[in-house]
Amino acid sequence: MPESLETRKNLLGSRQVQSKTSQIWSRVPENLKGCIWLILASLIFTIMMAAIKDVGQRIPVWEILFIRQICVIVILSPRMLQSFSHAFKTDRLQLHGVRIFCSVCAMAAGFTAVIHMPLADVTAISFARTLFITLLAVVLLKEVVDLKRWGPTIFGFIGVLIVLQPSFDGIDYYAFLALASAVFLAVVMIVTRVLTKTESPVTIMTYQSFGLAVAFAIPAYIYWETPTAFELIAMVLIGVLMSMAQYSNIQAYKHGEASAVQPMEYTRLLFAGLIGILFFQETPGLLTIVGSLVILAGAVYSVKEMRREQRVPDE
Repeated sequence: MPESLETRKNLLGSRQVQSKTSQIWSRVPENLKGCIWLILASLIFTIMMAAIKDVGQRIPVWEILFIRQICVIVILSPRMLQSFSHAFKTDRLQLHGVRIFCSVCAMAAGFTAVIHMPLADVTAISFARTLFITLLAVVLLKEVVDLKRWGPTIFGFIGVLIVLQPSFDGIDYYAFLALASAVFLAVVMIVTRVLTKTESPVTIMTYQSFGLAVAFAIPAYIYWETPTAFELIAMVLIGVLMSMAQYSNIQAYKHGEASAVQPMEYTRLLFAGLIGILFFQETPGLLTIVGSLVILAGAVYSVKEMRREQRVPDE
């Protein structure tokens, strides 16, 4: 009986703490909530990249991606099962195929670069996707982009070139893979923008999840290395972290305005630098720091322009 009474007191105390926490959180401005969620997403994603970098020293990247994708399917399965009968109905099968193909290329190239390059360098180069999204939006979607939008795009591209450090002999092979990953990821985002006009989120998610699992299964089988217990746990953790990062990212844009929240994604540069120093003895070079600052400056200017446009009423 005394133990039961003590348990009840602990439960009551826990509920009171949760209630106070909920009250405090409810008073936080929505944009600030979004920023907090996106900072959390950036931290989780960077930790996931660090785990891939560590496990990838022995385990092939295809095997890591396959195990990760199986974990993502397991985590997302309750939601997919709710609408499973309609999940595969689509008139845009070719576009789904393009999205899956580009996702496979983006992940394989990007995570190979993560394994062989400093985290801060890969992270800085990955932000080049915003530049390619702008270019592809103009070419493929026929969107009109004025000079004020081209300015930060070109500025950001200069920052990426500083990090890449190209020479007459070309650029580093793994840096090229990181840049190629950014291009493929930009295509994925453009295709996703087109698909969302006619397809439900569940349909897009279902095709992506199962398509990637099938695509990764073949090379994973060919290059399979039996993982140790630690490596297997780490790969499962990578899948869990990916799902957590995606959930946090969704919550960020659910609570906050895109123009207010998006700059927080650049905290990934800080997290990547710190984790690289602490766990992989990676010291970012001067050009990486300078290039990252140039990329960040272009992003800040772009966000300021978006906010200014939102404040100016349409004439």
